[in-house]
Amino acid sequence: MTAKFSGDPKTTWISESGADRRMYLMEDFHFTDKNGSVWLAPAGSLIDGASIPRAFWSIIGPPYVGDYRRASIVHDVACVNANARQERRAADRMFYQACRAGGCSTRSSIILYIGVRIGAWWKYKSSLENDSTDPRIVEPTSSTALRSLLKESAESIFQSKGEIDDVEILEELMDQIEPTLDQRFDKAIKLKEETRGVLEPN
Repeated sequence: MTAKFSGDPKTTWISESGADRRMYLMEDFHFTDKNGSVWLAPAGSLIDGASIPRAFWSIIGPPYVGDYRRASIVHDVACVNANARQERRAADRMFYQACRAGGCSTRSSIILYIGVRIGAWWKYKSSLENDSTDPRIVEPTSSTALRSLLKESAESIFQSKGEIDDVEILEELMDQIEPTLDQRFDKAIKLKEETRGVLEPN
């Protein structure tokens, strides 16, 4: 079955104090994946791109522009509704298919998939370290470390399998990479802090 969107989403921006990042979905919008499962983003949903870490926007672009903007809407809603790890993983697999259906290249879709997988890991890590911290808001040093994880993970997959257009295999590869994220993140943080210390004037 061909994966497809229901059409173009009808949204409106919400004006509020601080950064205006949220949109209101005015009509039902959905994506049908290759298995025939329908991923609904119902009218009234609030969309903020939270499932894609802001630290990655400089690499992959923000979630409201480009070919993956429709995919980001259904993925945002699916992540909010995911009550278990397997449900979040299913949402991430759907996101890859939605990116491809939206016109993203295989390479871009792979990077975007890696991004949301790391985003799920980061959200869990942040919740363990500080329940009061919004995982979408990170310090500059953490942002740099997260971008390093994205680049290294993408390079590892491209070197291993090339631009493979199979989300099931991508999931297996990320399952192998995920246990190393904590150690690699801490290493990147340490390197950034050491570099900053060397460059700071006495």
